[in-house]
Amino acid sequence: MSVDDDLPPPRALRSHGRIGVSTSLKPRDLMEEPLVAKGAWRAKIITLFPDAFPGTLGLSLTGKALDMGLWALDALDLRTFGIGKHRNVDDTPAGGGAGMVLRADVVDAALRQAAIGAPMDRARWPVVYLSPRGKPFDQAMARDWSAAEGMTLLCGRFEGVDQRVLDHWDVQEVSLGDFVLTGGEIAAQAMIDATVRLIPGVLGNHASTEEESFSDGLLEHPQFTRPAEWEGREIPPVLMSGNHGEIARWRKAEALKLTEARRPDLLAK
Repeated sequence: MSVDDDLPPPRALRSHGRIGVSTSLKPRDLMEEPLVAKGAWRAKIITLFPDAFPGTLGLSLTGKALDMGLWALDALDLRTFGIGKHRNVDDTPAGGGAGMVLRADVVDAALRQAAIGAPMDRARWPVVYLSPRGKPFDQAMARDWSAAEGMTLLCGRFEGVDQRVLDHWDVQEVSLGDFVLTGGEIAAQAMIDATVRLIPGVLGNHASTEEESFSDGLLEHPQFTRPAEWEGREIPPVLMSGNHGEIARWRKAEALKLTEARRPDLLAK
């Protein structure tokens, strides 16, 4: 079934967390714009549900970094680019079948808008369609994206997107996992979060990203904190020894043990 076409025109969105995101194509008054540092990483999201953003991205450290202008977020309302009086964005699939497909001409117009001010080099500015048939998202991908100048994410709906526009724009299809969501918005937030936290200054302590799961191809070792004994369970003595060499060896051994038990595929790589 198609989304209700009797929707109001684009408008300034409510604030989620710390920042409001506008879906209007007209420039806003400069006093309304959030501060953005020169050269800050920017995410452009094409979606039928711009109210979903920034969502959880406006909270905690990513939200604080958004406020500080360490990264920026633009939500483009796909309905704005719809066809006709009712701004239709989809049509029935060629060859028949259930559901609806996002039109090539509508998505093309949105991608053209998102491309303004963005380099065409996909290494500098990836363009991604959130799709369950795409390449699985991983930490290495997040690192590559964080090193780019920004990226555009297309959130699909219904049965998908006309293949012609994906091919025309050299869009990369990426999957959050082996399951199907009703749309790409949740996946987009997860991938942006994983990427933004790798931008210098967002987490504060960059060393924390070097020791976590997948940073060296292994799952992270177990973590402990106060109290030293809880419910009859003690912190491993080596962690209380002050011997940093022994602690590092213990953590590496535990990481290997966990990875072998839970993700042997990582060791195979």
